[in-house]
Amino acid sequence: MKKTNKLLVSAFTAALLFNVSIHAEEDSGTHIFDDINISSLTHIKDWIVLPYVFSSDSTGFSGGLGVIKQGLFQPQTTLVATAFYGAKQDIITNGQADTANFSGGFLLFSDYKLPYTDRLFFSLYGLKSYFPKARVYWKGGNNSNQDQALVTSGDSDFLYTAFRYVLPIGEGIDNPEGIYDLKNGFAMGREGYGGGKPFVTGLTSLGIKTFYSHNVFENNNEAPFPVWNTNGLRFFLLHDNTDYDLNPSRGYQFQLQYSKDFGWGDSLQSWDFLEAKYNQYIDLPTFSWSQQNVLAMSLWTGYSFSWDDDNTYKNTSINAHRPPPWEGARLGGLFRMRGYDQDRFSDKAAFYATAEYRAVLKYNPFRTNRYIPVAIDWFQVVAFAEAGRVNDTYNFDLLKDMKYDVGVSLRAMAAEIPVRVDVAYGDEGTNFWVMVYQPFDF
Repeated sequence: MKKTNKLLVSAFTAALLFNVSIHAEEDSGTHIFDDINISSLTHIKDWIVLPYVFSSDSTGFSGGLGVIKQGLFQPQTTLVATAFYGAKQDIITNGQADTANFSGGFLLFSDYKLPYTDRLFFSLYGLKSYFPKARVYWKGGNNSNQDQALVTSGDSDFLYTAFRYVLPIGEGIDNPEGIYDLKNGFAMGREGYGGGKPFVTGLTSLGIKTFYSHNVFENNNEAPFPVWNTNGLRFFLLHDNTDYDLNPSRGYQFQLQYSKDFGWGDSLQSWDFLEAKYNQYIDLPTFSWSQQNVLAMSLWTGYSFSWDDDNTYKNTSINAHRPPPWEGARLGGLFRMRGYDQDRFSDKAAFYATAEYRAVLKYNPFRTNRYIPVAIDWFQVVAFAEAGRVNDTYNFDLLKDMKYDVGVSLRAMAAEIPVRVDVAYGDEGTNFWVMVYQPFDF
């Protein structure tokens, strides 16, 4: 069975469920949740056809149709495409009443091994979308107010490419594609893997990514400017030394990445960001009701050298040479600080730590159910806690006055892809997230 690309498919799901957080106000006395329903997968000659519906404050009630094809042209590739459309919403733009619909499409093609190469892979993914009520936190410092979010309609588009070279060391010598044999959702023949010497064992990759994003803010009376475009390059090093990257039970992973917008073309302004992440996995004894118990931990930190606190961009309220709120040192949302809104906090520097207790259950009523059109190999229950902070300097203040949240999650290995439903509680309320893949695993 092939190993799918978690980063890219995660981006696909994030595009579909962008900001699908269901926020429950603490002082309301009740928790009000929008309904989310994702319908069954249907297989048509190895193609997965996925109709879906969902609802959020940003999109309104929406639906779409997606298709997934694994192994197109090559065994390790993944093709994903979708189009989506939302019900009409009443909006206010610059003080004027109007209506708008969520709409757009997404395309992904990942892990294509380039001709005449043995270990150079290419990926591409892009989103074209229009959001009626996007929430943007221009001023997202650690002590910022949640009510300071800008609610605006407008386009939100991006196009990313990646060139990844697998080094001929460790597992990269014989298996640069990262293809594993799976049985009931577990990788076979991996008992001796996980936790070896860095760069001697495990899979190591070097790469370059290109990025371009285009965001329009139609609520110009409150936005510092109507359009924010950014483009540039990312340089990265990845090292995976686990037994199974989709759901590790032991070992470690680390990543170092530097992003740079050079101010080329229609970029609003130049900026940079350096980030590092380390994950550790400890295999724990099982119980009578569990197949696998794991303590999963992650540390992530980053810093923008270019961010200028002493100057602003063309006399606006935006700091000169800072990353956009959806780039750089940011916390909140699908992957970090799930108890808070997407990209709720952003500043010059960030620190984040989390721990998850993951238990794969023996109980699985769907494993042999012929009425389920997609294989459900296992269910996993998870308890997690998170802590993080953004700051205007990179110092020990990052460890003071941190934000915290706790949560629980139900996850399943569906069609060889982990799917998760997370519920997290922080001091600004409760958020509910639907996503693919573990939140911080590569």
